[in-house]
Amino acid sequence: MGNEKNVQAQGMEDLWNVWYSELNNNNCGLTLKIDKIHESTKSKFQRIEVIENKLFGKMLVLYGSLMVCDNDNNAYNEMLSHVPLFVHPKPNRMLIIGGGDCGGLTEAIKHPDVKKIVMCEIDKKVVEISKKHFPYLTDGISDPRVEMVFEDGQKYIEKYNEKFDIITLDLSDPVGPAADLFQSPFHKKVYDALYDDGIMVAQSESPFFNKDAVKSMYHNLKLIFPIVKMYTCFMPIYPSAYWSFAFCSKKYDPVKDYRQEKFDRLNLKTRYYNDSTHRAAFALPEFVREIVGD
Repeated sequence: MGNEKNVQAQGMEDLWNVWYSELNNNNCGLTLKIDKIHESTKSKFQRIEVIENKLFGKMLVLYGSLMVCDNDNNAYNEMLSHVPLFVHPKPNRMLIIGGGDCGGLTEAIKHPDVKKIVMCEIDKKVVEISKKHFPYLTDGISDPRVEMVFEDGQKYIEKYNEKFDIITLDLSDPVGPAADLFQSPFHKKVYDALYDDGIMVAQSESPFFNKDAVKSMYHNLKLIFPIVKMYTCFMPIYPSAYWSFAFCSKKYDPVKDYRQEKFDRLNLKTRYYNDSTHRAAFALPEFVREIVGD
């Protein structure tokens, strides 16, 4: 009994080795080591995860695709909302279709000249989980100017005979049910829901990874709106980290009609957007200009 040996499996102290990968066409993409899984569930519409990475912090994942994170500099939300709001001279009424994390909404309420914002999101559970894990993105919900509607965006446009100065399409990718909201019939309905000087802004995917989809989308938009301009931003968690938006207007040019005096007066606290990034975002590389036909 005096010759016992200590039994211990070396190298087994920390076996946590969980990774998240989002691949484009199963060829290339972003892979991150996951330090913690905060939430993993399903709504009526999709899988929802909240995971954490040392570099990016907490991240919201919908149907296996990264949406927002703590450390992406809020670029997507700020560029989606502030660009049209600093162009339109009287953006009294605004409609946000999608945007379940509420980041775009929270940026929009920073503009005191906006009198009413309707946010139409199909999946209430995304909003609830965002309130729990990303409270700084959901501050806008409590603003008295905000009306939350949990409904399909296409049905909302068809059901209510309302007009808006600005409509932003804060949508997921054009796959599954969301694909209908990237097509001409829906964009024509959005056009009709805008006042005569209205502006629509829509996320328009990666010009590098989604060339065919981007080309088709801008071709269709130019058949509807007299002014269609692409602008871009750096989004480190999105495919290729180079993301685009379609600025579609009945009257206003996004650069010529930029309201510098309003930007100077409001002195907004932002992490990505400023007057220089606004203007520079519309300067496109040659390969992108060829895609959108500029």
